Amino acid sequence: MAFPARRLRRLRRTPALRRLVAETDLRVDDLVAPLFVREGIDEPRPISSLPGVAQHTLDSLEAEAKHLVSLGVPGLILFGVPERKDAVGSGASDPDGIVQVALRRLSDTVGGEIVLMADLCLDEYTDHGHCGLVRPGGTVDNDATLERYGEVALAQARAGADVVAPSGMMDGQVGAIRGALDDDGFAETAILAYSAKYASGLYGPFREAVDVTIAGGGDRRSYQQDWRNGTEAVAETLLDVAEGADMVMVKPAVTYLDVLSALVRRVEVPVAAYHVSGEYSMIRAAAERGWIDGEAVMLEQLTAIKRAGAAFILTYFATEAAELLGG
Repeated sequence: MAFPARRLRRLRRTPALRRLVAETDLRVDDLVAPLFVREGIDEPRPISSLPGVAQHTLDSLEAEAKHLVSLGVPGLILFGVPERKDAVGSGASDPDGIVQVALRRLSDTVGGEIVLMADLCLDEYTDHGHCGLVRPGGTVDNDATLERYGEVALAQARAGADVVAPSGMMDGQVGAIRGALDDDGFAETAILAYSAKYASGLYGPFREAVDVTIAGGGDRRSYQQDWRNGTEAVAETLLDVAEGADMVMVKPAVTYLDVLSALVRRVEVPVAAYHVSGEYSMIRAAAERGWIDGEAVMLEQLTAIKRAGAAFILTYFATEAAELLGG
């Protein structure tokens, strides 16, 4: 008896056949590496909840960037950890702030060989841990924050950022940043907007990595998106594109593949996805206990993100994946 479905199984019979008809191929070119650089340390500092990831010194950051270039990884994104924090996040826009110093150094050594992106937010630099300026009552002042974002964007662009990546989810942030850049002669600096950033429970390891604690046990649910909703992600993203975003992003990735797929169908700019710290750490933890094949699950998840339509993927697995894919 002939089974029509048998022709599908015939094409799975050998590795070569499976490779020949694969619909989605994960490539080194799909990867962007998030990197942390910390002010005032003499050697890299491991992050306990992100096994294999560290807060870099300027020297180790440069070495890691050169390694990424050697692997063919096309982009990296910087997050700074300052020695001092204050209410307005001064270090985020200080020309001598840690990210600006790092950008100038990387621009001198690997500029042009890898896309230099900078996370544009205030939470790593504020003593209250919010992504914007706060009113006396502790709520975030959206409109007052926009001016600070413009100042941060200019500091990063002047230091050599190819792409600034606003992640604070403030209304109007893309327009404010685009205006500040254009008015100061940085019309060529691109904006990657965190357009669909959810108030997720998967950010814990990242907050350890950047030493962020939200004051008073608060959260960011008033400005990040509600994880129960998908339609509003499309609306938020369309607004960002209208304001001048060159690329947009979904964060987290695996738990929001439906949102990613919907955005790819609706917008005409590249849509990225951030495979976040919690997604990374769950794989690492389960693999360390022998419960899963960590390498296989890593490749499966990253491929699923690309299959859903991501133009590129920010992932803490960038170096490991690139070594496997390029080997």
